[in-house]
Amino acid sequence: MPTSLPRATPESQGIPSTAISAFLARVQDLHSFMLLRHGAVIAEGWWYPYRPETPHMLFSLSKSFTSTAVGLAVAEDRLTIADPLLKFFPADAPHQVSPNLAAMQVRHLLSMSTGHDQDTTWQTFSKRNPFKTFLALPVEHTPGTHFVYNTAATFMLAAIVQQLTGQTLLDYLTPRLFEPLGIQGATWDTHPNGVNFGGWGLHLTTEHIARFGQLYLQQGQWQGQQLIPSTWVEQATAKQVENGTDPNSDWAQGYGFQFWRCQPPGAYRGDGAFGQYCVVMPEKDAVLAITGGLPDMQPPLQLVWEYLLPAMQPAALPTDPAAHASLLQSLHSLALIPPAGDPASPLAARLSGQTFTFAPNPETLHSLSFDFTARQLRYRLLGGGPRRGTHTLAYGHSSWVEGSSPLAAGSTADPRSPRKVATSGTWCSSDTFRLILCQYETPFIATLDFTFTGDQVTLLPRFNVSFGPTELPPLVGRLRS
Repeated sequence: MPTSLPRATPESQGIPSTAISAFLARVQDLHSFMLLRHGAVIAEGWWYPYRPETPHMLFSLSKSFTSTAVGLAVAEDRLTIADPLLKFFPADAPHQVSPNLAAMQVRHLLSMSTGHDQDTTWQTFSKRNPFKTFLALPVEHTPGTHFVYNTAATFMLAAIVQQLTGQTLLDYLTPRLFEPLGIQGATWDTHPNGVNFGGWGLHLTTEHIARFGQLYLQQGQWQGQQLIPSTWVEQATAKQVENGTDPNSDWAQGYGFQFWRCQPPGAYRGDGAFGQYCVVMPEKDAVLAITGGLPDMQPPLQLVWEYLLPAMQPAALPTDPAAHASLLQSLHSLALIPPAGDPASPLAARLSGQTFTFAPNPETLHSLSFDFTARQLRYRLLGGGPRRGTHTLAYGHSSWVEGSSPLAAGSTADPRSPRKVATSGTWCSSDTFRLILCQYETPFIATLDFTFTGDQVTLLPRFNVSFGPTELPPLVGRLRS
């Protein structure tokens, strides 16, 4: 089995290198992208410290893989999409079952049309038994008539697959999907009850995402095998429910079975928070895989429709060595730019080795000290789990130093700790030292500003993206006497 997808030049597959270069010149906040045409990779790039072999957190792009697991279970006659939800959770059903809850079917979970008026995810996971909690919530609308993006519905699908197969989504999909596609090292975050979250938590590389998209483009066929029934591919990617009326929004073109419809005719995608995309363009025989850290997810798709899609021609183009060389140079030089500033400050010599202590705070930061000569931050965290204890973080200047740290892993979206990081630091003013922590297996990049005034330091943490505030309250530490 090939270990990677075939590679080809853009021109040989009917798209000019100049179109891809124009896309790259405009797009922002991406971590990686891979463009396929006619089954071959024609352009790929990673903004260092992101890299080809590193898995990336997919967030809701995981949903499309959960849909695939349901489709496989349907093909194995384990269930039908017309099965009522309550069939699978009789012990968790409320004492009084409303007509709308009784009418809720697997198809409604798949199409985000469960009948709930609002997203139930937070409420579902706020209690110890998420199944009982989900089933006890009011169902205000007739299932199938009202679209609400509802990640808890996907979790219920994951639980159904596990109940029917005796395997988690990851274990069930490994021999049926991941191994045939050559996907190794996949991981999927799990609820304490042992069920993969389904709606989020899958971690894959960019090429893994691209292979998945290519499989769907090929109607479920891969190297002579029918991995997914073509009927499921058609159902899952077709419009199953209306989800808006804005003609300029890629989130209002209809929703399938855990897939979004796109603005261009026939195009569809799986996507996840902050810019994780698997875009399939059947009419152009193309697939685009993207990871990113985007505060707004519409702009890169708009650039795809503006620069890439119309440039795809039905036949091969004449070779253009100069344009292709320029594109390759751009792709090879992609990088996250380290923070600009001075390597030293008059304060550095006095502050090196000094310890600052903090009052109790939500980030559990107890104390920290810098060694500006060795370019290291040493800090102590309180509390339980892997965050607790003393940690040392090295950083580069005008470069990235790789390590691991729980310091920037406190995002609501990512409680796991520590995380692999690439770190760079600089004096952005005479009294403020700035550290950038790029958690390169996630969308998250933390900026930590340390401002020194007299015998105290003020730490201001910020994130590029977050499900909550992107700027946390400042923490004030004082020199240990």
